[in-house]
Amino acid sequence: MPTSFPTIDPKVFWRVLGMRAIGGAVVTARGSDGDAGFLALSVAHLTQNPPTLMLSIGKSTSALSAVRASSHFAVNYLPSSLSGLADVFGGRTALKGSDRFADGQWQQLLTGAPILKGAVGAMECHVVEEIERYDSVIVIGEIVNWTFDEGSRPLIYFSGKTLD
Repeated sequence: MPTSFPTIDPKVFWRVLGMRAIGGAVVTARGSDGDAGFLALSVAHLTQNPPTLMLSIGKSTSALSAVRASSHFAVNYLPSSLSGLADVFGGRTALKGSDRFADGQWQQLLTGAPILKGAVGAMECHVVEEIERYDSVIVIGEIVNWTFDEGSRPLIYFSGKTLD
């Protein structure tokens, strides 16, 4: 016999998820329409050998088409000094698409995905698999290049606010 569970209020869902500390990570890609990116709430390592990451991208996120077109993406961990970029890539400003890259200094390294100069860490990945589930796509990427700055302080979110 199937088990029935109560419906979960989306506001409560996001509030509970906000009770975990997460780093400010901007996922970027270069697609046929230019650079695209978003503030990612779900980025995690998957395996060490080979080094892989997995991330979740909403199907309505414009950056998904850039990731698919290029078969590459980058994860840029923001320093605490650039919390304004998190607002831009988190959709809390009017900026969309490639206009989001007006702030910050961006470079291309191995894959062409935009890499933030001054990021605490950045990893370029080649897409190896996509898994569609509900309203999102889980993207698995093999890390092909990375850069990091051990002297930087990361941007950390907890309960919807940045930690100082």
